[in-house]
Amino acid sequence: MQTEPVVRSLLDTDLYKFTMWQPMLHRHPQTQARYRFVLRNTPAYPLAELCEEVNAQLDDLCRRFFARDELAYLAGLRFIRSDFVDFLRIFHFQRDFIRAWTEGEHLRIEAQGPQVHVMGFEIFVLAIVNELYFRRFDRDAAFAEGRRRLQAKIDRLRAFSLQPALAHPFEFFDFGVRRRYARAWQAEVVATLARELPEYFKGTSNVLLARDCGITPIGTMGHEYLQTFQATGVRLRDFQRGALEEWVQEYRGDLGIALTDTVGMDAFLTDFDLYFAKLFDGLRHDSGDPVAWGEKALAHYARLRIDAHGKRLVYSDSLDVEKALSLYRHFGDRVNLGFGIGTHLTNDVGLQPLNIVMKLVEVNGQPVAKLSDAPGKTLATDETFLAYLRQVFGVAT
Repeated sequence: MQTEPVVRSLLDTDLYKFTMWQPMLHRHPQTQARYRFVLRNTPAYPLAELCEEVNAQLDDLCRRFFARDELAYLAGLRFIRSDFVDFLRIFHFQRDFIRAWTEGEHLRIEAQGPQVHVMGFEIFVLAIVNELYFRRFDRDAAFAEGRRRLQAKIDRLRAFSLQPALAHPFEFFDFGVRRRYARAWQAEVVATLARELPEYFKGTSNVLLARDCGITPIGTMGHEYLQTFQATGVRLRDFQRGALEEWVQEYRGDLGIALTDTVGMDAFLTDFDLYFAKLFDGLRHDSGDPVAWGEKALAHYARLRIDAHGKRLVYSDSLDVEKALSLYRHFGDRVNLGFGIGTHLTNDVGLQPLNIVMKLVEVNGQPVAKLSDAPGKTLATDETFLAYLRQVFGVAT
């Protein structure tokens, strides 16, 4: 099947795929992993109808390599090491490590193999499924409605600029690769925001667009990084400490925002002692009540006698502009803030977005899980392991 490629560059992905990839290559190159595609809502038509096209897109993806100019851009990021760039120079995705098939009306996708060869599939798979799905709708109407809504966001933020400033600035980023309506639409959104709101819009997770627009690529770690340590030889109770320690050793002060909800905020803070609290620049929220989470973070810093004005809280859970402004008004006088907005920037075009993820479910033949602060985001394929993880960290069901 001949279809227009969704992915034209291997830089067209989230920065945190590279920042997690590098320590995995350096410290765990032998680790085996399985990733599974999950649909969390009901689409307008069955995703199984996309299977043939998805497989064609995966064929195309696995024929691509990093271009010389793309490698040069990555090498120019101070936290990317030369040996990792050398690895990427010869890297390409292996078709044998990923498959897509149907079960009734359901689209199934799994990637399985050496983690350093399969972890990069995630964002590309989600972008492919999204774009193929939305190609069946009226593109011109979606772009027109998207532009109207984007202008409304710009107008809202310009009006906000007339209000009294708080102690810390309002800053937001695009985190919308995985749920975007289309590659071209995300490119237009990012370029427009960079041009129209440079005082507020400070970057994008999309490495290609960051390069092309001359803005900052944003991202540190995701759940898969911490989950991997549930099955890499450290005691399960110590997996968060092990993951954070290896991150510190890899980046030596760069990329200092830690993700908190792999087993919930309370369990995370138990492990995030004075040592880590001083070494990391801040924390990222991705589930649960955002105000309660922020208050817990600030109380934790206060208990450790750390001045929160020197730290940053980054929010990235289902944000829109109004939620971000509300959180800024609540916390902006007490701590630096950042807001990563995804779907509400790159797929706010008048159509219902897909709620899709592709998550790590197995490492070295053992199940791994995420105990989110929001029950709907807990992800596990083995209920016995999930129960054990809850018991180890004292997390109620």
